Amino acid sequence: MIRIQRISKLRDCGIFRDFSWPKDLQDFGRYNLIYGWNGTGKTTLSRILRCLEQKKVPIGQVQVILNGREVAGDQFPNEKIPIRVFNREFISENVFPVSGGDLPPIYVFGTESVTKQKKVERLKVELAQAQSNLETARFTKQRAEKDFDQFCINNAKNIKDFLRSSEPNRYNNYDKSELKSDANKILQSADRSIYRLNYHDRDTLHSLLITGHKKKIEEIRYSLPSLSEIASKISKLLATTVVSATIEALKDDADLADWISQGLALHHDRKSARCMFCDQPMPKERLAKLEAHFNTQYEQFISNLDQEIDELQSINKALDELRLPDEDKLYNDLTIEYQTAKENLINATNKVKEFINISMQILKEKKHRAFERIEKKVDAFSLDSEAVQKLNAVIRKHNKECDEFQIRASDARKRLAEDMIAEDLQEYVSKKDAAEKASTEVQVAINEIEKLKDEIRNLEAEIREHRRPAEELNEDLQKYLGHDELQLEVKDTGYTIKRGDLSAQALSEGEMTAIALLYFLKSLEDMHFKIPNGIVVLDDPVSSLDTNALYLAFEFIRDRTKDAGQLIFLTHNFTFFRLVKKWFDFLKQQKNDEIMFYMLDCLRVNGERYSSISELDPLLKKYESEYHYLFSCIYQAANDQIQIPLDQNYILPNIARRFLESFLAFRQPSQSGHLWKSMQDVCFDNVKKNRIYRFLNIYSHSDSIGEPEHDISILRETKPVLKDLLEFIESQDKAHYDEMVKLVKQSSTDKDKG
Repeated sequence: MIRIQRISKLRDCGIFRDFSWPKDLQDFGRYNLIYGWNGTGKTTLSRILRCLEQKKVPIGQVQVILNGREVAGDQFPNEKIPIRVFNREFISENVFPVSGGDLPPIYVFGTESVTKQKKVERLKVELAQAQSNLETARFTKQRAEKDFDQFCINNAKNIKDFLRSSEPNRYNNYDKSELKSDANKILQSADRSIYRLNYHDRDTLHSLLITGHKKKIEEIRYSLPSLSEIASKISKLLATTVVSATIEALKDDADLADWISQGLALHHDRKSARCMFCDQPMPKERLAKLEAHFNTQYEQFISNLDQEIDELQSINKALDELRLPDEDKLYNDLTIEYQTAKENLINATNKVKEFINISMQILKEKKHRAFERIEKKVDAFSLDSEAVQKLNAVIRKHNKECDEFQIRASDARKRLAEDMIAEDLQEYVSKKDAAEKASTEVQVAINEIEKLKDEIRNLEAEIREHRRPAEELNEDLQKYLGHDELQLEVKDTGYTIKRGDLSAQALSEGEMTAIALLYFLKSLEDMHFKIPNGIVVLDDPVSSLDTNALYLAFEFIRDRTKDAGQLIFLTHNFTFFRLVKKWFDFLKQQKNDEIMFYMLDCLRVNGERYSSISELDPLLKKYESEYHYLFSCIYQAANDQIQIPLDQNYILPNIARRFLESFLAFRQPSQSGHLWKSMQDVCFDNVKKNRIYRFLNIYSHSDSIGEPEHDISILRETKPVLKDLLEFIESQDKAHYDEMVKLVKQSSTDKDKG
């Protein structure tokens, strides 16, 4: 359990200009009573302790000792001390009017409820702003989504128009949802550049779609002849000779020999004995020579040459009949490859033709020179023997593409669509992000609104929970004030106070103190504050109460604070001081608890007032009246042999006035409250009476110690005036005076021994 042991240092804290806890002054106990007149620093002490409760840094330099641990004022916000303080600040914070047009004043009780109510109002302002932000966010979201949606619609339409066909395909009904799906797939790719097409690829794919399905093409049924084999055969024929009885004239005249050979064959076929040219008989000798010249070997060789020439002519004929497909019959992506293969084949056939023509010319020449060996090597031209196969390979590709056209067309559309999407992908992402951001901001605004609403609901529920039942407060208030004129009625998060059937428009200071005190005492029962482990501080809790209410207030206080872990009272009201002191004395006898009594002293040094905490004067501790203490102060000041500094005399006129009024109240009860009239009725030296009255009237101000309004030098009369005052008392009741002097001297002796 945490207790305040002492307030070890106070500097520049109100009237505590430079205070240190005296070494001979005992620490606070469980029950503590501090007595001091107004202006001696009670409020300052309670404010410092309230700063400890509210976790605030107090003004000035403050150090307190908590369970042996020194805590500076700037560390208060970090401390968790179970302490509750009742003082003027508590009253102003927990009972105050809330105006609202013509509505009657409402009094809200409880610092926590007040703080929460203010927070609710602030949250409602934030809620209104959040709702405005939501509307703005929704408008922005609607605009961003519309912009993104229109972008997707337009791009999807462009793709649909570009890729639609009479045949069923995915893009005939392509819409924005499909575009979003395709674009998001591209966004998930590690390399988005693979979806872009260069100009050639784009044109090729587009051409495929424009061209449509093409027919298959038959492969070329042709094989290039082997020129090397033909060359070899021709070379052999050129080297072959015919052995016969040659006729020299025919041997050297190929045309003539050819003409005669044909005529001889014609005469044999027709079995004619006469020359069919000149119609003369054929001489047998000439016919025999001709047959010897054109014998069977010759005929066979010539036949071989003719056969070879025919074969070469057949090759030429096949080449002339060779027809190659036009390029436009193939798909565009094969055009270049096909053109290359076609040109290669045409080049090869041209070479074959050239070789065949040359070869036939050579063989025809050999026919005229059948009887001689021609030493000539026929070289075969170099050509691509696989030219036909290469051309057919391209044709097979075309045919395969024909078979796979639907697959290729579908892939072409897909690639073209992806290229179009990728081309505008940056804009797609920008608009998509804008829409998503706007949507997120809407959700954030919604969440903020729900959060604020929940917080407001919770706070309002807590406020309602923290309100004490009006009936219970009314019962306490009636006991406290001694009447039921004031009544509390529940309203919203607090109470409205009524005086009879009307709203209480103005509460007296005593009524406000009573209501605040009752609430404070009720708050000690709060679940968040465990009174057996807590510190309770009350600063003048009975201010402005009449005697009856004061006693009732004390009973409430004693009943509801008796179990506090530590209790500290500060008061200037002697009646209340006496009630608390008697209670504490009883507790000390019953429980032997730590009961401590202190008082606040206030002196002037160099023109400034300084307050300090000291042990309670023995006269206040021992006797039931303040009167003894006041007499002691006057007697000691009047008879002190040491010269008292002038600024320490400020408090004495007030003490003297309080004492004299108390004395005369018993001596002159009919003039109670009228100091001068009471003094006039007393038989005493008029000069001294006037000096006493003038001194007390100028320098005393009721219960407080005020500032001088006249010449400060008059305070030099303090000791003589006090002697006159003692003489005045002695003259009126010497036995009483002597008894009082005896008590003062005895008290001084006891104090010195202590």
